[in-house]
Amino acid sequence: MIIDSSGSKPLYIQIAEWLENEILSGKFQDDDKIYSQYQLAEMFNINPATAAKGLNLLADEKILYKQRGLGMFIIAGAKDVILAKRKDETLKRLVLDLVIEARRLNVHEEELLQMIHAAMLANGGNVK
Repeated sequence: MIIDSSGSKPLYIQIAEWLENEILSGKFQDDDKIYSQYQLAEMFNINPATAAKGLNLLADEKILYKQRGLGMFIIAGAKDVILAKRKDETLKRLVLDLVIEARRLNVHEEELLQMIHAAMLANGGNVK
């Protein structure tokens, strides 16, 4: 991932999301040590305080935990926490935006559902 310093999303949130994606992909497992703020700062050429803010965001969300003098680690069940958070926050917001736009365009529910099913099939998903 490349951090977009000119984007509208704050850098520390981009760092937190990147780390979440690393956890979701299986690169990090429960109780693994995560990158330090200085490693992240070097990796993405950002200020260490910005990287620390991203790490602290994940700690506040109970995805990481601190061990004094040792660093930050992935909590047990972090993947499930991230999945639940993204379903509750991201997917619900996207679905709401989709429904609002469908209404504006006079797209009826059945047509919208067909579009969603087609998109899922096109992307290798199973439609139940």
